[in-house]
Parts: sequence; structure tokens; C-alpha cells
Amino acid sequence: MPNSTSPQNLRILLQETAWLEPEHFALAQKTSSLEKTDHNTSWQIYLNTLALLGFEVWLQKRLPNKVIARDISQITTAGNLKVDEFKFCTIASDNLLSEVVNIPKVIIENYQNFAHFYVVVEVLEEEEQVVIKGFLSYNQLIESRNNLKLSISDDCYRLPLSLFDMEPNHLLIYQRYVEASEFAPPIVDSQVSQISEKTPTKLSDWLKGLIDESWQALDSIKKAKLNLEFSVRKISKHNKKFKIIGFELNSECRQVALLIGISVDSKDNKSKEKLSVLAQLIPMNEDNFLPHKIELSLISKAGKVLQTITSRIQDNCIQLNVFKGEIGKKFSIKVSLGNSSITEKFEL
Repeated sequence: MPNSTSPQNLRILLQETAWLEPEHFALAQKTSSLEKTDHNTSWQIYLNTLALLGFEVWLQKRLPNKVIARDISQITTAGNLKVDEFKFCTIASDNLLSEVVNIPKVIIENYQNFAHFYVVVEVLEEEEQVVIKGFLSYNQLIESRNNLKLSISDDCYRLPLSLFDMEPNHLLIYQRYVEASEFAPPIVDSQVSQISEKTPTKLSDWLKGLIDESWQALDSIKKAKLNLEFSVRKISKHNKKFKIIGFELNSECRQVALLIGISVDSKDNKSKEKLSVLAQLIPMNEDNFLPHKIELSLISKAGKVLQTITSRIQDNCIQLNVFKGEIGKKFSIKVSLGNSSITEKFEL
């Protein structure tokens, strides 16, 4: 006779669930339709949104006096919530029969996407509910990646579900009694910022048609989502790409697009080829204007601030003065709003 108290059976008997309401499905449908993607990607965005909303419902019932901030800026990959200093990332699935969890590499390899806990949420669309299957802390996730020979498929790490803590209520204990810093990566920089640890984006490769997957062409997104009327005229001669950046402002997620345009400097007659670079910030979605006092800065390789521009109340675009550099020169572009900032590293 099989053991009725095995961990797998207990997991089934003691499942933590949350009901989904019609407005949750409506928001998930709307969110997935905003992205101009293929059917599979749209379906994953739909699942990611339902998983995020369902986990939010579960969390709100257990922390009724807490403010929960929702972040969908990375919803193509995963959803995020914040309670006090704790950040939660939801990993959505509609089928966990194989007992394997697929976690996108970008979630744990890019510090911008860091969360203290990664929560696996199974979406049962027909039953109109989600199941909170388990969670791992950031440190446990990194340890598993480093110590186990995890297989990778479709840019995702494949982790056994058995590695996850199957009692989601332990999250509430950690949130109440443990400092968030205990589950965070070591701080490398004293500044409060999000810094990409990956190799700098090599802009000269754009001229060869080699584009990092984190950057998108302007024609890959609906015009209604990106306010381009002003910006296109300004950078018409440049090879242009953009990246979406999200900030939390008054418990609301505000998205902007960082546009980078490059072109060969035809006026320079010296032996070494130079590139001209233009950096802009444009409002996203239905926003007509940028967040007030958002900053765009150019920083040298040595860390010196070379240029900074700050948005006014009704700016629909801000940009740095065009600057030039020889192939191989390194620099950074920093976007700051309040106490948060994101720094993108580049090489010409």
C-alpha cells in the first residue's frame, strides 16, 4: 500500500489556493494583448498575469494591513510584488505534472530582476483558481544553480519542484521575523541602484545586424504603446533600439523606454572610425508625459557624470546631447527616479 503521508500526497492534500475573479481574467487578457508577440508568448504573459494576481490575492488575505505593490514591468518573463522591503517573483505554470519548474535565466542572472523569493504558482484556468506550489529564496536558487548541473531548455533553468519549500505560509514567517537582507545578494555598490552585471552592450555590433535580445527595434512594438511622434524625427539618421524600464512610483509601476541611436560619424576624417550616440527617454503605454524629475545621465568608464538632464512636469521626451567615441570606448547610461536607478553599460 502506498504511503499516504508522502510529501507528494501531503502537497496535494494541503494545497494553498486562491480564487480568480472575472476582473483578473479581464486584466490578464488586456495585458497579453498589449504585446505584439506570437501566440505562445501571449499565452505565457496571460498565465504570468493570472499567477501574479492570484498570489496577490493569497498574500493580501494573510497580510491584510500591508500595502502590496504590484509590478508588471517584466510580465513577459514573470510577475513581481513588493511588501515592505521584500520582493516576490511569481513563476507561472499551467501544468506541473512533470514536477519540474522552468525558471528563465534572465530572472536570476540580471540583477535588475532580483527578488528575495521566487514563488511557483500553478494556474488552473478552468477551475478559476491558482495553487501556490512552493518557493525558493534567491540564495537557495543561486546555490542550486551553482551546485547542481541544472539542464537548460529554451533559456530556462529546469529545477525539480522537490527543491522548493512546499509550505507557502513559511513566507509569512520570514516576512515578519527575518530581515530582507538575509535573502538578498551581497551589495556590490553603495549606491541604491540596479546595475546590469552582464557584458556591456556592444553598439558597433548593431551596425552589423547583431542585436542583444534585451533590445528591440522600434517597429517591433505598437505605436500606441511607445510615444514616438517626437523622437523619430530627432533620431531618423540613427540605428535605433529601445529597452523598457520600470519604476515604482507611489505604489504604481511607471514604464519608460530608453532609446539608443547610433550612426557612423561621417564628419570625422581621422583614421579611427567614430560613432555618434544619442540617448533618449520616452513615455510608455498611455502616458503622454514622462514621470516628473526622472533623470537621464551619461557616465564615463571611470564613473564620472558627463551629462545629466531632468524631466519637467510635461516633458514627453528628454535626451542627452549627441556624443561621439571611438570603437571600443566604454560608458554607461543611468536612468534615475527618486531613490531608484537603473544603469546600462555600453561599449562602442
